[in-house]
Amino acid sequence: MAMMRVFSTMNGQIEQIGKASKGSWICLSAPTDVELANVSQTTGIDLADLRAPLDDEERSRVDVEDEYTMVIVDIPRAEERDGRDYYETIPLSIIVTEDLIVTVCMQDTVLLHPFMEGTIRGFNTFMKSRFILQILYRNATLYLRYLRIIDRESDRLELKLRHSMQNREILMLLELNKTLVYFATSLKSNEIVLEKLTGLERIKRYPDDEDLLGDVITENKQAIEMANIYSSVLSNMTDAFASIVSNNVNNVMRIFTIISISLSVPTLIFSMYGMNFNQGMFGMPFTDKPWGFAVVVILSGMVTALVTWFLTRSRMFK
Repeated sequence: MAMMRVFSTMNGQIEQIGKASKGSWICLSAPTDVELANVSQTTGIDLADLRAPLDDEERSRVDVEDEYTMVIVDIPRAEERDGRDYYETIPLSIIVTEDLIVTVCMQDTVLLHPFMEGTIRGFNTFMKSRFILQILYRNATLYLRYLRIIDRESDRLELKLRHSMQNREILMLLELNKTLVYFATSLKSNEIVLEKLTGLERIKRYPDDEDLLGDVITENKQAIEMANIYSSVLSNMTDAFASIVSNNVNNVMRIFTIISISLSVPTLIFSMYGMNFNQGMFGMPFTDKPWGFAVVVILSGMVTALVTWFLTRSRMFK
């Protein structure tokens, strides 16, 4: 849903206002071309820069222009499909001008909701550098939150796979592993942005911002480590269960092979007796006796049992 909202801190409270003013925050979520053009004309921000985060392949970076500074980072997003959550990353742009701050995202993200609701401690729209760091800090914590959810989901799938070897669970593990790879890649890109922000003098820092920047870097590094660890665990788990599935298939084939060979023994014996050989030197035994059929059945059963026993003990079928 396309939406343009403007917020400003008044008397220590965050309030939504109708028009942008000095020290306010313009939040663009899935903006229309008209909204982007109006913001570009009002703030002097290049229209191409405003549209940059609307491309889901846009890379994280810091661009320093004459009149403003643009920071683009990847943020996590959860989407419900087919009754379960899928995770991905999308770009978020934070543009700082001399008078105000603008955020642009292709969708309405839960990352910014606490700022709109005024639940972030120490948040003021006019403290632009702190606002950037607070967004980046919450972004890192949101990654950590989703990573823990993914870890619990992988544990649940592991328990299901212990009793069920269906393709659905394997495919879900692969989907989670792909998500972790995307998360790790995005977090590493965000880390480069943080390193560049550390040496950027244009953005004024408040006394407490150095500690906040250190917390952001720490949280981001922890998220990278967790993503890498969970990805490695999921890869090993997927390989292990793939091997188990392959081994189960081999066991089934072994059983069917033994059954096939065992059943071929009585088939061979009864086929030979069904050829109606003439009596004589090479005639089939017991064909002239009333109890001959019973003897042949018992004999074929004994031979079949012997062959089955041999095959189950043979190293070729273990």
